[in-house]
Amino acid sequence: MFFNTLTPKFYVALTGTSSLISGLILIFEWWYFKRYGTSFIEQVSINHLTPILNGNDSNNISLTNNDVSSISFPSSSIVNGFNGNNNVNNGVLTNGGTDSTTPVTGTNECKVWKNPCALFRGAEYQRLIQYNGKEPLTFHDMNLSAQEHQTFFTCDLDEGKLEYEMMQRAWRERTPSIRIQLAHDALEKNSEFTPALILLAEEEATTIIEVERLLKQALKCAENAYRKSQQLLEQGRIQDIVH
Repeated sequence: MFFNTLTPKFYVALTGTSSLISGLILIFEWWYFKRYGTSFIEQVSINHLTPILNGNDSNNISLTNNDVSSISFPSSSIVNGFNGNNNVNNGVLTNGGTDSTTPVTGTNECKVWKNPCALFRGAEYQRLIQYNGKEPLTFHDMNLSAQEHQTFFTCDLDEGKLEYEMMQRAWRERTPSIRIQLAHDALEKNSEFTPALILLAEEEATTIIEVERLLKQALKCAENAYRKSQQLLEQGRIQDIVH
């Protein structure tokens, strides 16, 4: 009965109002992205809506025993300046059995978002730190990153190679300047060392153009290494046939 009383002018006004609101949102989103380099709607969704939907009503809730047990602390990790003697007891980080004065608080501090903004560390992470005043990567992020890099870029045959040992240290190191220096040292040992080029592209490059150049160089080095490995594999097969 109500809809039968509506006139065409109402629908025209409704369409115009919704179009105006959509246009204002689009303009604000464009302005925010140009100024801060990130999406306002995406940041609100990640920082405010997602914790509410997940039931995290507070950003300062101490970790429970279940939360602590789910965090991986490899004994060989020296990320963030801590060694293998570090552990977590009752939500407090301890160093060799001595309680630290800094408790591990907030479930969001160990939440891994899988880099939702797709940022390069060197080119865009510094801008994020400048505007938000917070480190983009947490201790847990660095642990996972070190494990993934070792899985993706190393194998059993690389054991004992000096450049790979340097990269093992770089992946576990928390301080960006030390990570970058270790990558440069590895490149001095092997100028076509793909993992070092990737690290420099992600963390040292300050522009996307420089990032693209380093990644293309890394891809070329990886393709050359793959061709060499295939040639060695083919030679090994021929030798096996001869013997």
